Amino acid sequence: MICRLLMAVAALAILAACSKEDARVVPAAHTLTADATGHYCGMLLSEHAGPKGQILLEDQDTPVWFSSVRDTLTFLNLPEEAKNIAAVYVSDMAKAPSWEQPGADNWVLAGNAFFVIGSDRQGGMGGEEAVPFSTEGAARAFIKQYHGRIVRLDEATKSAAGSSEG
Repeated sequence: MICRLLMAVAALAILAACSKEDARVVPAAHTLTADATGHYCGMLLSEHAGPKGQILLEDQDTPVWFSSVRDTLTFLNLPEEAKNIAAVYVSDMAKAPSWEQPGADNWVLAGNAFFVIGSDRQGGMGGEEAVPFSTEGAARAFIKQYHGRIVRLDEATKSAAGSSEG
């Protein structure tokens, strides 16, 4: 009887924790501005082609900007970087005007994106890139032209850890 009661209490605690997590409001992405500077390279994002990233931290009003999605994913991997992350956004290349102009307001939550890795396209700073799309169909169309394979955020992050230059 006590065992059943403890299991019921544990289940209620888990449900309560889940409902608090579900109730958390994800902050909206910021518009990419002309003065946005890459966290690692210290250069203007506009100086680099390809998709970009932004990480919103719980205690900051301004995003941490990245000149490539690869750098965004690297941030997530590094133990010395902030872990109070409120949201991670990447350029939705399905809605980008072009590779050279990935857009200022076409962001997708990284957890919802379909990433193409191993393609023929290079991102900011000329490195391998995880190219994000809001739809699997757009990712498949990209693969037909530029090759690669589709992964979700977890695998894209692991891939960035293996190919990152820091």
